[in-house]
Amino acid sequence: MERLSLRKIKLSDKIYFAKWWRDPILLKLTSGELKKISDKEVDKYFDAIYKTNNSLEFMIDLGQKTIGHISLVKRKNNWYEMQIVIGDKKYWNKGYGTKTILLLMQKAKRLKIHKIFLEVRLTNKRAIKAYENSGFVQKRIKKYPKNKNLPETLRMEKFI
Repeated sequence: MERLSLRKIKLSDKIYFAKWWRDPILLKLTSGELKKISDKEVDKYFDAIYKTNNSLEFMIDLGQKTIGHISLVKRKNNWYEMQIVIGDKKYWNKGYGTKTILLLMQKAKRLKIHKIFLEVRLTNKRAIKAYENSGFVQKRIKKYPKNKNLPETLRMEKFI
């Protein structure tokens, strides 16, 4: 069985983001924004992720294959927001999301990060299941009335 691992993001990983940020199925599950993203916008968004000092950014590798991205972004009051995408759909429904989250939780614990939350689209049942399998608890519905693509999310939290 191939080994699942996290590695620091590198400049050459931009190719994965360009592909994933243009995938309508992934976009529908995440931001809901389905407009075409330009190369310039990909560069801008990727540079923000790549150059940040405010988050931990990792690529998810399965053996030699990069299958996704996971991050922890520092927010208020020592809370960190987790975001994950298994961008390669061949690896969906195989438990890699849950395993990746558990790997990230080990890193967070070593870094003395104890409060983690995430927001997920209410219709993304597969992701909610992976989060619950990783120990996250549903807390509340967050409303975003000005966001027509994502008017509400489910906030989930985990203490480690």
